Amino acid sequence: MKRIISFLEPAAGKELILPVTPASYEWTHSNRVETIQLDQLGEINLPGGRLMGSCTLSDVLFPAQLYPFCNPGASANPYVYLEQLERWSDGKKPVRWLVSGTPTNALVLIESVTYGERDGTNDVYATIALRQYTAPKTPVLAISGASAQTSRDASTGAASTRTYTVQTGDTLSGISRKFYGTSSLAYRLAAANSKIIKNPNLIYPGQVLTIPPKDELPPAMQVSASVKTANNTTTTRTATSSTDRSQDKRWKMQLAKEQAAMR
Repeated sequence: MKRIISFLEPAAGKELILPVTPASYEWTHSNRVETIQLDQLGEINLPGGRLMGSCTLSDVLFPAQLYPFCNPGASANPYVYLEQLERWSDGKKPVRWLVSGTPTNALVLIESVTYGERDGTNDVYATIALRQYTAPKTPVLAISGASAQTSRDASTGAASTRTYTVQTGDTLSGISRKFYGTSSLAYRLAAANSKIIKNPNLIYPGQVLTIPPKDELPPAMQVSASVKTANNTTTTRTATSSTDRSQDKRWKMQLAKEQAAMR
């Protein structure tokens, strides 16, 4: 039975069938084996993680004329095939590699395409190196210098959400500056975490904040009148009179009650 070897880009519905089936192919399926040395026992081997498969198709013929052994639908222009293979390779797009009549059906990346002419016929001979591809499983990456984390979409690898664990000495303005480059978004960041932040000027070590993309931040959080009053009270105001001290005390008591109720 004659084999047909093809590549398929499922998302775009593009298929490339090799015009001439190579004389041979090999697919490598392997697992890592860890070798360790133990006192008294000597060398032992332990199973490790699975390694990705690979294949190198050698002497792939892209003919400049249609020979009797060409597969149906073949083109007599070698560079039509090479152009598509290079486009997939340069675009870093996973494609399905299939061999008809066999279980061989793997998602691969085209690592390299090496080609040239040999005999003056204008036929092109190519070597195509393939590496098996597996989509990442939504990795969580630590941001250097902080206990922040970034989730990434499994299909695209793009950043989607972040979390940050509040550290001693942190302020919401500082966290806003860390992630958005400006402290002006602190109240919008507070709104994104309204379930745990009731007062944007009061956060606690150990709180885990959600850090959404900048363009997904909600409108700024609205704070109570007493919180605004306390925030606007300057530290340079002298409480020399009993009236000033009494007002300070009332503000502080009211603020303490609100903060206790919001925890």
